[in-house]
Amino acid sequence: MATIRKRTRYRATLKIGGSPIATRTFAQEDTARSWLRGEKRRLVREGQPPATLDSDVGQSTSYQAIVRLRRHPAQYATFNRLTDAKKWAGQTEAAIREGRHFRFAEAKRHSVGDLIDRYRGEILERRPLAKREDQERHLAWWQKRIGSYSLADVTPALISEHREFLSRGRTHQSERRSPATCNRYLTSLSHAFSIARREWEWIDRNPVAQVRKLPEPRGRVRFLSDEERERLLESCRESSDLRLFLVVVLAISTGARKGELLRLRWPDIDLRRGVAVLHQTKNDERRALPLTGLALDVLSERFKIRRLDTDLVFANSDGKPTFPRKAWAEALRAAQIEDFRFHDCRHSAASYLAMSGATLAEIAEVLGHKTLAMVKRYSHLTDQHTSKVVARMNEKIFGGF
Repeated sequence: MATIRKRTRYRATLKIGGSPIATRTFAQEDTARSWLRGEKRRLVREGQPPATLDSDVGQSTSYQAIVRLRRHPAQYATFNRLTDAKKWAGQTEAAIREGRHFRFAEAKRHSVGDLIDRYRGEILERRPLAKREDQERHLAWWQKRIGSYSLADVTPALISEHREFLSRGRTHQSERRSPATCNRYLTSLSHAFSIARREWEWIDRNPVAQVRKLPEPRGRVRFLSDEERERLLESCRESSDLRLFLVVVLAISTGARKGELLRLRWPDIDLRRGVAVLHQTKNDERRALPLTGLALDVLSERFKIRRLDTDLVFANSDGKPTFPRKAWAEALRAAQIEDFRFHDCRHSAASYLAMSGATLAEIAEVLGHKTLAMVKRYSHLTDQHTSKVVARMNEKIFGGF
């Protein structure tokens, strides 16, 4: 049942020399004027000239809508216009009867900024560091753009509009954001909305889930030819930055990600067994890197001259894990290698495994992928190896015909 109450309030204002010095609101006009008289007498006793004192009483009217239904808490809202109060009361009563009201009320009560702040404190802190850093950057962007919106006002159209803005933007390296990067921004926000829907019951739907992801190109497969690999390793060996040659050799020989290598610590490496353990990976699972051949030799030599003020393998002068970006760029120029990023060392490792006869499942295990979806881009290389095996088999069994 809905009722509307008319509320009249009286605003008493005390002034000195025409400037307001005190204001109070009362339910009764007599009470407001009595308060003003008392304040004037007090000021006169304190030495204020009566001629400088002035006051007035203003009146305002509002309408309080109250919705009471059996077995439901009462709902209140105040409006300046009677028509607005009646409209709200009718909509709220209908929503309560249909079971829609309380989630909508939660959505109106909380903003996107509230959602992101709570998500940071309860969810993000428990996520793997490798994922947390990227997701924090994504959420900070969304909070800056739509943080002031209430959750009830966030629609698929709003998210789609900002997705287009995002796709036209530039990264901190002045490069245009790729479709894959834009989709990661959407994924980060979508997970926060999903938590708010399933666990906090702030909303009854996830508007981000209704927004179309941008089409992504097929996975890049750029790997070093034998000649390029030799030139690059020689350039890295001659670099003045001693970290460069080691990090490139490890990336090519193990397929580890740059972030995984930069977090590598000496206590996690067993040179005798030839194994390095990655405790913080993208999939939040420990993974062992087998160390053999050149990688083990270079790492053993580096161990002899390691720094004693930090246990990080790849630390800068401040003891922080930092990639030698400048030395890497100089090595690529010296080796005359184009269109090659450090992450392509990982692609090179996977490609060499495929061409050496490794199955997709074996490649996925080495690279740390949970599924085969990410390694299917190397299937054409395994197909070439399979063709050679089948050709040898056919030559053997049909060679005499």
